[in-house]
Amino acid sequence: MKKPVIITGATSGIGYSVCSALLSAGYPTIGIGSATESCMAAKESLEKEYPHAQISFIAADLMQQREVLRAAREIEGIVARSYDGALHALINNAGCVRSRFMTTEEGYEQQFALNHLAGFLLSHEFMPLIRENDAAVIFTSSGSHKMTRVNWKDLMYQRRYRPLLAYKQSKLCNMLTALSLREIGIRAYGVEPGLVRTDIGNKNTTGAVDFIWGLRKRYGENPEKPAKIYLALCENSYFGMYYDSDMKEQRMNAEVNLENARRLYDLSLKLCGYDNNLHRARYRGQAFQCS
Repeated sequence: MKKPVIITGATSGIGYSVCSALLSAGYPTIGIGSATESCMAAKESLEKEYPHAQISFIAADLMQQREVLRAAREIEGIVARSYDGALHALINNAGCVRSRFMTTEEGYEQQFALNHLAGFLLSHEFMPLIRENDAAVIFTSSGSHKMTRVNWKDLMYQRRYRPLLAYKQSKLCNMLTALSLREIGIRAYGVEPGLVRTDIGNKNTTGAVDFIWGLRKRYGENPEKPAKIYLALCENSYFGMYYDSDMKEQRMNAEVNLENARRLYDLSLKLCGYDNNLHRARYRGQAFQCS
């Protein structure tokens, strides 16, 4: 039996299509969605299409770190009970767009919290499983990461909120996290899915953001197309780190470099409540050292 794949944002859009592609290829899947109702609906739909497949869903609001940690513990239990501690890949796909400044329980801007910190935190909570199984970690990034840099002086855009810049920065953070994981020996990748017909820009948005996304998504690809690259990255090891939906390696932003990766890594540890020294000791000194 193949090892399971964990995927966030699994109840609709790209995430749902990735679940379908994985199940079609014989991979058990463990999906995370933001609401119980959507998880139940997605599971029922997938079970109809793949009646003999192994499918689990967990509802968790990954913007909130307590929910990320709860989901991680539940999934560890599933993996231990049903799959003897095996893991094939973690796909950090959950994401959001916001039209105004909104924060999580921790006070973090929501796009930064969900698009970056949730995947960072899950990746590190599952680190023992990832290392033991040589599992891949895949991030849903975006070509928009090429057109920005990290706003180190105002990471949450509190002083002047600009939704598009906050989104672009979060996708740059995905690539920097992938680079930091590669530096400690993890097979990490970023995917540029391109313009896809999903509702990401219409959920909890208003005004121009909602209107523009509603127009723009009409010209996007069906989610089934980018789903194929996630399956390919799960099934094979690739030298490159960033691929598009046509399985072509893409150029990354020059800001994706070790200096920025190390700086973001250390900052993200603090924002996720890790003590740097204890965290590094847990992983036997193989994580980045403070610069």
